[in-house]
Amino acid sequence: MRSIKQPSFKTIFVAYAWILATTGAVLISLAGVHFYYLTQKNKLANTQISDSSQTTLSDLNKPEVKGVQTIIETEDSRAELIAKFLERHNSPMMPYDYYGQKLVEIADKYNLDFRLLPAIAMRESQLCKDTHSRAPHNCLGFGIYGDLALDFDSYEAGFERAAKELRAYYINQGRTTTEEVGQKYSASDTWAEGVDQFMAELRFDDRKLGITMKKETNVLEFARGEESQ
Repeated sequence: MRSIKQPSFKTIFVAYAWILATTGAVLISLAGVHFYYLTQKNKLANTQISDSSQTTLSDLNKPEVKGVQTIIETEDSRAELIAKFLERHNSPMMPYDYYGQKLVEIADKYNLDFRLLPAIAMRESQLCKDTHSRAPHNCLGFGIYGDLALDFDSYEAGFERAAKELRAYYINQGRTTTEEVGQKYSASDTWAEGVDQFMAELRFDDRKLGITMKKETNVLEFARGEESQ
């Protein structure tokens, strides 16, 4: 009977070393895969945080645009903007929603920017709070020279007459900016600046933005009516 040859110590050592090396290689590979996964995950998370931060900073730097942008993109909110303007400044022209709609109708009839009439009224009489004693319905200072005061039967009639005159004797004669209108309408050097401020306030539906965003305004910028009257 032949005896079974026992493996030598060298053979056992080599086999054991091979097993350890193979196991180590597998573990190292798994660790590498895990490390790569964690690295990519952290990189993605950092990118998302960075993008979110940039968006937030960008949003903070943009003024909240309301007012006219709402009109252009969604629906006609002009009457509402005027009503809120009247209420914000405690105008005696009440109810506010009625006069908001009425001023829009007059502006459209004479193809004026809807903001022009209330802005002039704010500049001239604090939206009818500070009218001439003999002309309580003349909110735009129209036809008032010293002791001479042109009055009307109602606020509506006063705005209608002023709109008609602005169209015929200002805009149709080429005066289409607040500065050009002011040169003829008022003796004050700051008249146009005040009207610009209130037109900006109406545009953004914000009192502070009216101050910071005011600029020389085209009085036909948001006109919607006929080209001439």
